[in-house]
Amino acid sequence: MLTKIQIQDIACQKLLISDLTDADLLEFCKISNQRYREGNPIISDEYYDFIFTLELSKRLPDDPFLQRVETENEGFSEEKIKLPKKMLSTDKAYSWEEINKWLERIAKFSDEINHSLDDIQIKGTAKLDGFAGYDDGIKLYTRGDGNKGSDISRVFERGLAIFNNSERGQGPGEIVVKRSYFEKHLSNHFEYPRNFQASLIKEKELDKFAIDAISEKAALFVPFTQLPKWLGSIDEFSSQFLDIVGELESGVDFDVDGVVFEIVSPELKEYMGSNRKFHRWQIAFKENKEKAQVRVISVTAQVGRTGKVTPVAELEPTQLSGATIYRATGHHYGLVKEQGLGAGSVIELTRSGLVIPKINKVLKSAEIDLPLNCPSCGNKLSWDSDFLMCLNHESCPDQIRGKIIYFFRILANNDGFGQATIQKLYDQGVRQVSDIYLLNKTQLISMGFGKKTSQNLFDQLSRSRQESIEDWRFLAAFGVQRLGMGNCENLLKSYSLNQVFNLSVEDISNIDGFAELTAELIFDGLLSIRVQYETLVLGGFQLESTQLSSDTNLSSNLFKNKKIVFTGSMNESRVKLQKQAKALGAIVSKSVSSKTDYLIIGENVGQLKTKAAKTHGVEILSEAEYLRKLTSS
Repeated sequence: MLTKIQIQDIACQKLLISDLTDADLLEFCKISNQRYREGNPIISDEYYDFIFTLELSKRLPDDPFLQRVETENEGFSEEKIKLPKKMLSTDKAYSWEEINKWLERIAKFSDEINHSLDDIQIKGTAKLDGFAGYDDGIKLYTRGDGNKGSDISRVFERGLAIFNNSERGQGPGEIVVKRSYFEKHLSNHFEYPRNFQASLIKEKELDKFAIDAISEKAALFVPFTQLPKWLGSIDEFSSQFLDIVGELESGVDFDVDGVVFEIVSPELKEYMGSNRKFHRWQIAFKENKEKAQVRVISVTAQVGRTGKVTPVAELEPTQLSGATIYRATGHHYGLVKEQGLGAGSVIELTRSGLVIPKINKVLKSAEIDLPLNCPSCGNKLSWDSDFLMCLNHESCPDQIRGKIIYFFRILANNDGFGQATIQKLYDQGVRQVSDIYLLNKTQLISMGFGKKTSQNLFDQLSRSRQESIEDWRFLAAFGVQRLGMGNCENLLKSYSLNQVFNLSVEDISNIDGFAELTAELIFDGLLSIRVQYETLVLGGFQLESTQLSSDTNLSSNLFKNKKIVFTGSMNESRVKLQKQAKALGAIVSKSVSSKTDYLIIGENVGQLKTKAAKTHGVEILSEAEYLRKLTSS
């Protein structure tokens, strides 16, 4: 657990992010986020972007803290109530290249539903740096965790005005204070606007500063629909991008944190959908251009839980975007070999958007040193594409420890089992998560933990079993290759948790979104964890079952378990047809293959899919024929 001095040292960059353990980094991110949401930030937004957006994402990509919406109202005591509509976070981009990838995804999705790119419009608005809320006209809710928030309607009762003197009930927005007013009247009393904004929301009585700001209509609730906006085609967006960003950022008298772009088409937005955290049809752009030329002192190898060996470049200390950089990832040893990344080489380093240091390219090559053996277990390494791999999955110390740490991080329903605790358990001969759940307090004490710590660890293990947890999260915690939380949820929509260990490769590959190679890796991975899984389940976990997507009462349905592809312009909404088919037990796919059973066509059908259907002997049905068969089956 971080001490107050350590927290201060990290915030002041006396203690560098690169020197923190994964557990300490995660803890600092949580503390920083909570303090920010409470209106008392300990670091700047830019520095938080660095440690959270990419540094934590790189180290712990599947940690639940990264997968959920950042809680907006941590530190507030109100009872949580369901929001009228989900409020997700916004995915971020820090370069034109990342924005262009977003455009490519839009083009891909639009092609799948035959939506012309020429008809797509993009809307841009300033990304306000305020306190997010949702106004349904009756209550004002904090964003909370995106699903549930707190009722803070008292801000309107206190006289808070709505931007542009508009009406209530306009949905999502932010509570903000005018930048000009803050600088003139509040900057000597509050370090950040965020500190002041929090005082408007909390239950305590308003102070003089808040009363005055509300009276002057300098503190406002700004519905996003009221923000100045840019609207144009993809071509206009691409050709005028930086001008658009500059215009929107300077177009409001509020603190901004970039620009939000989204597509306008309701049909395409519905089709693109969202993941647990972001809408796929929306992105925020935050710009930073700092670069540096840095000399590499050495390149060291680190092995992760899956056996991938990552090269880490140790650098001459370099100031970049307000931080001293000591090291950067070399991505993979294919890059080391191809570009000559070694001791004495010179690299171009960036921190795009003040995020994790990234090696753009090697400017001056040097002699390289490719490791022959695993830095953890000494096993001979093997090449897998650009990656060096340690295949000693059963007894490599770093892989074993990494898998255990990963399990507790993904499960996310206990405390105390961080890196230091796992290391101590490993030193005492513990090699599997299931072994940890069999420990009692006496055994923990005998391993060198204090009585109080042992009791706490034992209590946390008991709590972990007793608290309800989603079955897909439990399965994902085992770290099977290609079975992250999203794939686990998709798998368990087709088969119950009790069934998945008896599935064949073919069963898995027949699920929409699971290619044959993925299915083979999942099959092997499930086989490898089966004993440990059964041991843990026998110990008793309260698992919430994922609802199966197919209705078992529809066994007579002609299209049940059949793979279907829709293409062309339909009379009905294609999204609606796809959802209907899935509800009836069909497997809806986006591309035609030898496994496709039916191609359902509308008007203006592209030739590629029909040609592929004829090649593979797939039955082709018009929309009308499909609907007739559906109703008659």
